Amino acid sequence: MKDYLVKALLFNDEVRMYAVTSTETVQEVQTRHYTWPTASAAIGRAMSATVMMGAMLKNDDTITVRINGNGPIGGMVIDGDAKGNVRGYVEHPQTHFPLNDIGKLDVRRAVGTDGTISVVKDVGLKDYFTGQTPIVSGELGEDFTYYLTTSEQVPSSVAVGVLVNPDNTIKASGGFIIQVMPFAKEETIDQLEKAIESIPPISKLIDEGYTPEQIIERIAGSEHKIVDTMPIQFKCKCSKERFYNAIAGLGHDEIKAMIEEDNGAEAVCHFCNEKYQFTAQELEALL
Repeated sequence: MKDYLVKALLFNDEVRMYAVTSTETVQEVQTRHYTWPTASAAIGRAMSATVMMGAMLKNDDTITVRINGNGPIGGMVIDGDAKGNVRGYVEHPQTHFPLNDIGKLDVRRAVGTDGTISVVKDVGLKDYFTGQTPIVSGELGEDFTYYLTTSEQVPSSVAVGVLVNPDNTIKASGGFIIQVMPFAKEETIDQLEKAIESIPPISKLIDEGYTPEQIIERIAGSEHKIVDTMPIQFKCKCSKERFYNAIAGLGHDEIKAMIEEDNGAEAVCHFCNEKYQFTAQELEALL
Protein backbone atom coordinates (compact mmCIF):
# COMPACT_ATOMS: atom_id res chain seq x y z
CA MET A 1 0.00 0.00 0.00
CA LYS A 2 1.39 3.40 -1.01
CA ASP A 3 1.89 5.89 1.79
CA TYR A 4 -0.76 8.55 2.16
CA LEU A 5 -2.32 10.98 4.61
CA VAL A 6 -5.96 11.72 5.40
CA LYS A 7 -7.40 14.85 7.03
CA ALA A 8 -10.78 14.59 8.74
CA LEU A 9 -13.19 16.49 10.96
CA LEU A 10 -14.74 14.59 13.87
CA PHE A 11 -17.74 15.03 16.15
CA ASN A 12 -19.57 17.88 14.39
CA ASP A 13 -16.30 19.58 13.41
CA GLU A 14 -15.26 19.95 17.05
CA VAL A 15 -12.11 17.91 16.44
CA ARG A 16 -9.68 17.66 13.53
CA MET A 17 -7.56 14.61 12.86
CA TYR A 18 -4.66 13.68 10.61
CA ALA A 19 -3.75 10.04 10.03
CA VAL A 20 -0.85 8.74 7.93
CA THR A 21 0.83 5.56 6.78
CA SER A 22 4.55 6.13 6.16
CA THR A 23 6.07 2.65 5.81
CA GLU A 24 7.59 3.13 2.35
CA THR A 25 8.78 6.65 3.19
CA VAL A 26 10.67 5.48 6.28
CA GLN A 27 12.00 2.50 4.33
CA GLU A 28 13.56 4.99 1.90
CA VAL A 29 15.46 6.58 4.81
CA GLN A 30 16.48 3.17 6.15
CA THR A 31 17.85 2.18 2.74
CA ARG A 32 19.68 5.45 2.08
CA HIS A 33 21.26 5.76 5.54
CA TYR A 34 21.34 2.08 6.62
CA THR A 35 19.66 2.94 9.91
CA TRP A 36 19.59 0.24 12.58
CA PRO A 37 16.24 -0.63 14.22
CA THR A 38 16.18 1.84 17.13
CA ALA A 39 17.40 4.68 14.91
CA SER A 40 14.81 3.69 12.29
CA ALA A 41 12.06 3.89 14.90
CA ALA A 42 13.22 7.32 16.08
CA ILE A 43 13.57 8.95 12.66
CA GLY A 44 10.41 7.20 11.44
CA ARG A 45 8.32 8.53 14.32
CA ALA A 46 9.71 12.03 13.80
CA MET A 47 9.04 11.94 10.05
CA SER A 48 5.43 10.80 10.53
CA ALA A 49 4.80 13.66 12.95
CA THR A 50 6.52 16.19 10.67
CA VAL A 51 4.62 15.17 7.53
CA MET A 52 1.33 15.54 9.41
CA MET A 53 2.35 18.95 10.73
CA GLY A 54 3.32 19.86 7.16
CA ALA A 55 -0.20 18.93 6.06
CA MET A 56 -1.47 21.71 8.36
CA LEU A 57 0.31 24.24 6.14
CA LYS A 58 -0.77 25.71 2.79
CA ASN A 59 0.59 26.19 -0.73
CA ASP A 60 4.42 26.34 -0.73
CA ASP A 61 4.83 26.59 3.05
CA THR A 62 7.54 24.41 4.60
CA ILE A 63 8.45 23.11 8.04
CA THR A 64 11.78 22.07 9.56
CA VAL A 65 11.90 20.06 12.79
CA ARG A 66 15.13 19.66 14.75
CA ILE A 67 15.30 17.20 17.63
CA ASN A 68 18.37 17.56 19.81
CA GLY A 69 18.42 15.17 22.75
CA ASN A 70 21.22 14.01 24.99
CA GLY A 71 21.01 10.39 23.78
CA PRO A 72 23.55 8.53 21.64
CA ILE A 73 21.50 8.90 18.46
CA GLY A 74 22.52 12.58 18.29
CA GLY A 75 20.44 15.16 16.46
CA MET A 76 17.68 14.61 13.92
CA VAL A 77 16.54 17.04 11.24
CA ILE A 78 13.32 16.59 9.25
CA ASP A 79 11.96 18.82 6.47
CA GLY A 80 8.35 18.70 5.31
CA ASP A 81 5.92 20.73 3.24
CA ALA A 82 2.20 21.16 2.59
CA LYS A 83 2.27 18.73 -0.35
CA GLY A 84 3.23 15.52 1.44
CA ASN A 85 6.98 15.66 0.76
CA VAL A 86 9.32 14.86 3.64
CA ARG A 87 13.00 14.11 4.12
CA GLY A 88 15.14 13.56 7.18
CA TYR A 89 18.36 12.27 8.66
CA VAL A 90 19.74 11.21 12.01
CA GLU A 91 23.25 12.03 13.18
CA HIS A 92 24.16 8.47 14.24
CA PRO A 93 22.07 6.09 12.09
CA GLN A 94 23.79 2.93 13.35
CA THR A 95 22.26 3.13 16.84
CA HIS A 96 20.43 0.19 18.37
CA PHE A 97 19.63 -1.22 21.83
CA PRO A 98 17.82 -4.25 23.22
CA LEU A 99 14.04 -3.89 23.53
CA ASN A 100 12.79 -1.93 26.53
CA ASP A 101 10.82 -3.31 29.50
CA ILE A 102 7.55 -3.46 27.53
CA GLY A 103 9.10 -5.16 24.52
CA LYS A 104 9.39 -2.11 22.26
CA LEU A 105 12.31 -0.47 20.50
CA ASP A 106 13.99 1.78 23.08
CA VAL A 107 13.59 5.13 21.35
CA ARG A 108 13.72 7.02 24.65
CA ARG A 109 17.19 5.65 25.38
CA ALA A 110 18.38 6.57 21.89
CA VAL A 111 16.93 10.11 21.81
CA GLY A 112 17.50 10.96 25.46
CA THR A 113 15.20 12.70 27.92
CA ASP A 114 16.96 16.06 28.06
CA GLY A 115 17.04 18.42 25.09
CA THR A 116 14.72 20.31 22.76
CA ILE A 117 12.33 20.03 19.83
CA SER A 118 12.60 23.09 17.59
CA VAL A 119 10.18 23.88 14.77
CA VAL A 120 10.67 26.49 12.04
CA LYS A 121 7.85 27.21 9.59
CA ASP A 122 8.34 29.20 6.41
CA VAL A 123 4.86 30.45 5.56
CA GLY A 124 5.91 32.96 2.92
CA LEU A 125 6.24 35.95 5.23
CA LYS A 126 9.31 38.06 6.00
CA ASP A 127 9.85 36.36 9.36
CA TYR A 128 9.70 32.62 10.02
CA PHE A 129 7.46 31.14 12.71
CA THR A 130 9.70 29.46 15.28
CA GLY A 131 8.82 27.42 18.34
CA GLN A 132 10.80 25.34 20.80
CA THR A 133 9.89 23.12 23.73
CA PRO A 134 11.88 20.73 25.92
CA ILE A 135 11.93 17.00 25.34
CA VAL A 136 9.60 15.62 28.01
CA SER A 137 9.71 11.90 27.23
CA GLY A 138 12.11 10.92 24.47
CA GLU A 139 9.44 8.64 22.99
CA LEU A 140 8.64 11.49 20.54
CA GLY A 141 4.85 11.04 20.43
CA GLU A 142 4.54 12.66 23.84
CA ASP A 143 7.16 15.24 22.89
CA PHE A 144 5.26 16.36 19.78
CA THR A 145 2.05 16.40 21.85
CA TYR A 146 3.73 18.71 24.35
CA TYR A 147 5.11 20.93 21.58
CA LEU A 148 1.74 21.41 19.83
CA THR A 149 -0.13 21.97 23.09
CA THR A 150 2.45 24.32 24.63
CA SER A 151 4.10 26.18 21.77
CA GLU A 152 1.22 26.34 19.31
CA GLN A 153 -1.42 26.28 22.07
CA VAL A 154 -3.64 23.70 20.38
CA PRO A 155 -4.70 20.82 22.66
CA SER A 156 -3.36 17.80 20.79
CA SER A 157 -2.68 14.09 20.99
CA VAL A 158 0.11 12.65 18.83
CA ALA A 159 0.64 8.92 18.28
CA VAL A 160 3.52 7.70 16.10
CA GLY A 161 5.03 4.25 15.76
CA VAL A 162 7.41 2.09 13.74
CA LEU A 163 7.84 -1.67 13.57
CA VAL A 164 11.12 -3.05 12.17
CA ASN A 165 11.69 -6.50 10.66
CA PRO A 166 14.59 -8.77 11.75
CA ASP A 167 16.43 -7.85 8.53
CA ASN A 168 16.25 -4.12 9.46
CA THR A 169 13.58 -3.31 6.85
CA ILE A 170 10.52 -1.33 7.93
CA LYS A 171 7.49 -3.48 8.69
CA ALA A 172 4.98 -0.72 9.52
CA SER A 173 5.11 3.00 10.18
CA GLY A 174 2.59 5.78 10.66
CA GLY A 175 0.69 7.89 13.13
CA PHE A 176 -2.10 10.30 13.90
CA ILE A 177 -2.56 13.79 15.30
CA ILE A 178 -5.84 14.74 16.97
CA GLN A 179 -6.55 18.40 17.80
CA VAL A 180 -9.46 19.80 19.78
CA MET A 181 -11.12 22.98 18.55
CA PRO A 182 -11.72 25.83 21.07
CA PHE A 183 -15.50 25.35 20.86
CA ALA A 184 -15.43 21.59 21.58
CA LYS A 185 -17.93 20.42 24.22
CA GLU A 186 -16.80 18.70 27.41
CA GLU A 187 -18.69 15.52 26.50
CA THR A 188 -16.88 15.46 23.14
CA ILE A 189 -13.51 15.73 24.87
CA ASP A 190 -14.46 12.94 27.30
CA GLN A 191 -15.55 10.70 24.43
CA LEU A 192 -12.34 11.46 22.57
CA GLU A 193 -10.12 10.72 25.56
CA LYS A 194 -11.77 7.32 26.06
CA ALA A 195 -11.30 6.48 22.37
CA ILE A 196 -7.61 7.42 22.48
CA GLU A 197 -7.01 5.42 25.65
CA SER A 198 -8.59 2.29 24.17
CA ILE A 199 -6.84 2.30 20.79
CA PRO A 200 -3.96 -0.21 20.29
CA PRO A 201 -0.47 1.02 19.35
CA ILE A 202 -0.63 2.77 15.99
CA SER A 203 2.17 0.66 14.48
CA LYS A 204 0.22 -2.50 15.40
CA LEU A 205 -2.89 -1.21 13.62
CA ILE A 206 -0.91 -0.35 10.48
CA ASP A 207 0.80 -3.74 10.58
CA GLU A 208 -2.67 -5.33 10.72
CA GLY A 209 -3.57 -3.49 7.53
CA TYR A 210 -5.50 -0.52 8.90
CA THR A 211 -5.71 2.39 6.47
CA PRO A 212 -5.70 6.03 7.63
CA GLU A 213 -9.46 6.11 7.07
CA GLN A 214 -9.95 3.04 9.27
CA ILE A 215 -7.75 4.56 11.99
CA ILE A 216 -9.97 7.65 11.97
CA GLU A 217 -13.06 5.44 12.11
CA ARG A 218 -11.53 3.55 15.04
CA ILE A 219 -11.42 6.84 16.95
CA ALA A 220 -14.68 8.48 15.84
CA GLY A 221 -16.90 5.74 14.48
CA SER A 222 -19.30 7.21 11.96
CA GLU A 223 -19.00 10.71 13.44
CA HIS A 224 -16.41 11.96 10.98
CA LYS A 225 -16.01 13.34 7.48
CA ILE A 226 -12.95 13.10 5.27
CA VAL A 227 -11.70 16.55 4.23
CA ASP A 228 -8.65 15.70 2.12
CA THR A 229 -6.37 12.83 1.06
CA MET A 230 -2.82 13.22 -0.22
CA PRO A 231 0.07 10.91 -1.08
CA ILE A 232 3.23 11.31 0.99
CA GLN A 233 6.75 10.45 -0.05
CA PHE A 234 10.43 10.91 0.69
CA LYS A 235 11.65 13.71 -1.56
CA CYS A 236 14.95 15.55 -1.35
CA LYS A 237 15.57 19.04 -2.70
CA CYS A 238 19.28 18.57 -3.34
CA SER A 239 20.88 18.78 -6.79
CA LYS A 240 24.33 19.06 -8.32
CA GLU A 241 23.55 22.66 -9.23
CA ARG A 242 22.79 23.56 -5.61
CA PHE A 243 26.07 22.07 -4.41
CA TYR A 244 27.92 23.76 -7.28
CA ASN A 245 26.54 27.12 -6.16
CA ALA A 246 27.50 26.32 -2.56
CA ILE A 247 31.09 25.52 -3.60
CA ALA A 248 31.17 28.80 -5.56
CA GLY A 249 30.56 30.61 -2.28
CA LEU A 250 33.60 29.07 -0.59
CA GLY A 251 36.06 31.50 -2.08
CA HIS A 252 39.00 31.41 -4.48
CA ASP A 253 41.64 29.91 -2.17
CA GLU A 254 39.52 26.99 -0.95
CA ILE A 255 38.36 26.06 -4.46
CA LYS A 256 41.97 26.24 -5.69
CA ALA A 257 43.02 23.91 -2.86
CA MET A 258 40.35 21.38 -3.93
CA ILE A 259 41.79 21.39 -7.43
CA GLU A 260 45.45 21.16 -6.42
CA GLU A 261 45.12 18.72 -3.50
CA ASP A 262 42.17 16.50 -4.55
CA ASN A 263 41.90 17.10 -8.31
CA GLY A 264 38.19 17.72 -7.80
CA ALA A 265 35.57 17.49 -5.05
CA GLU A 266 32.79 15.28 -3.72
CA ALA A 267 29.68 16.63 -1.98
CA VAL A 268 27.29 14.43 0.02
CA CYS A 269 23.72 15.41 0.92
CA HIS A 270 22.93 14.90 4.62
CA PHE A 271 19.28 14.21 3.88
CA CYS A 272 19.42 11.62 1.10
CA ASN A 273 23.08 10.52 1.14
CA GLU A 274 23.36 11.27 -2.58
CA LYS A 275 26.93 11.92 -3.72
CA TYR A 276 27.87 14.54 -6.31
CA GLN A 277 31.28 14.55 -8.04
CA PHE A 278 32.93 17.70 -9.37
CA THR A 279 35.90 17.42 -11.70
CA ALA A 280 38.89 19.73 -11.60
CA GLN A 281 37.64 21.25 -14.84
CA GLU A 282 34.26 22.09 -13.29
CA LEU A 283 35.98 23.74 -10.36
CA GLU A 284 38.34 25.61 -12.67
CA ALA A 285 35.27 27.15 -14.29
CA LEU A 286 34.33 28.67 -10.93
CA LEU A 287 37.70 30.40 -10.72
